[in-house]
Amino acid sequence: MRGILYIGHGTRSKDGAAEANSFIHRVMDRIDVSIQEMSFLELTEPSIEEGFRRCVIRGATEITVIPLFLLAAGHIKEDIPRALTSLQKRFPKIEVKIRNPFGVQGRILDGIAELVRNTVVDLSSEDSILIVGRGSSDLSIHTAFAQISEGIQERLRTKLVSVCYLAATEPKFPVGLEAISKKSTGKIIVVPYLLFSGLLLKEVDQKVSMRQNLGQQIIHTGSLSKHRVIEDIIIERVAGC
Repeated sequence: MRGILYIGHGTRSKDGAAEANSFIHRVMDRIDVSIQEMSFLELTEPSIEEGFRRCVIRGATEITVIPLFLLAAGHIKEDIPRALTSLQKRFPKIEVKIRNPFGVQGRILDGIAELVRNTVVDLSSEDSILIVGRGSSDLSIHTAFAQISEGIQERLRTKLVSVCYLAATEPKFPVGLEAISKKSTGKIIVVPYLLFSGLLLKEVDQKVSMRQNLGQQIIHTGSLSKHRVIEDIIIERVAGC
């Protein structure tokens, strides 16, 4: 019998964890598989081990793992495979299939463009967009965000599209926000390239609010899970597409 194990990053934020759980239960309701469990890599319960064990207890003989990660970095390449390898040794009769992270997809970029247009109804060619990534020491992240930046520029044709990060790599968010503020002649739209709310998104909220209080035209779209395309992609991952 098939089981689905979703793996999220995890957060210390109760609101962020609740948002992730609410989102994935919406996905579960759209999938005709009786055994589905949520788990988190760190900071939030249940753990990967606990989610895996629940699938087994419920009768799963094969488990499809769906990482809820936008890009492939250290967690995808090292941490999750390490955790699953250990579990496979403990449960050798369970077949485990791991799906890829979302990666850079035209559909996600289309979704971001739509999210921006829905958030900023009077979007202008003089406006600027700041894409805010989580950040990673993995160098492939910079390549991915260069593709993301180029794709958003092609879709929205704003004056400027820049990228910055919340952790682990440069430029950091405060530096990126300051730089784009000096260059922009219109509104600044901040796009957090994050699936869910959490402490990192609160940092974005605080910095944006400070700028707004100073009279700057700055808006942010919120997390990407607000757009249905993310749900659709997960469902396709479950189906093996």
